[in-house]
Amino acid sequence: MENTLIEISDMCKIYNPGENEVRALDGVDLCISENEFVAIIGHSGSGKSTLMNMLGCLDVPTSGKYLLHNQDVSDLEDDELSDVRNREIGFIFQGFNLIQNMTAFENVELPLIYRGVGKRERTKLSLRSLEKVGLAHRMDHKPAQMSGGQQQRVAIARAIAQAPPIILADEPTGNLDSNSTKEIMQILRELHKEGRTVIIITHDNEIAEQADRVIRISDGKIVEDTNKVRENEEENYEKA
Repeated sequence: MENTLIEISDMCKIYNPGENEVRALDGVDLCISENEFVAIIGHSGSGKSTLMNMLGCLDVPTSGKYLLHNQDVSDLEDDELSDVRNREIGFIFQGFNLIQNMTAFENVELPLIYRGVGKRERTKLSLRSLEKVGLAHRMDHKPAQMSGGQQQRVAIARAIAQAPPIILADEPTGNLDSNSTKEIMQILRELHKEGRTVIIITHDNEIAEQADRVIRISDGKIVEDTNKVRENEEENYEKA
């Protein structure tokens, strides 16, 4: 596949191996190209969260292969996985995961401190990413002083501060009202337009439909993979 970013082959994740084993992922094959906008959708227990943990290098498979930027990450040690996550992936979670006694600016800056980014560069990156999500004017506010939508925008600013190539969003609108949901989806679309690969994990059909490609997972298997962009291109090609 052209500009392949993620390549998963025959991936299995088995909990409690033996008689009562649970196959959270059961022989998954998946390729995602650079700059795709993908939604992975499934009900609770479908395997979508396990797949997100694999994609995000938060866990390793029981068997199978995972190539990320042509690097095999399927059997890396924890500290090596941590390096890959820092370099490649910006995470956005349903629960925001902000530190309550820190301001918006400090929350965005914190991962950059961990990565050893110098103070001047940190300040520039943190301000720029808060501006991008429209919250530079709230940079001195703490999470409790902000709405859910604003807190999620801070979480997005934190995820994008070092411009990772992949944005991995786990139920990013799960705790938000419809207005904030629209704002967050708009920001994710803009990040995609800038060249990021955006992967949303969701159980919500309306959210999934806003992506260009929808991958449906059930009982640890991919049961449907619809690429609207490719379908449109093929349709236009046939009409021409």
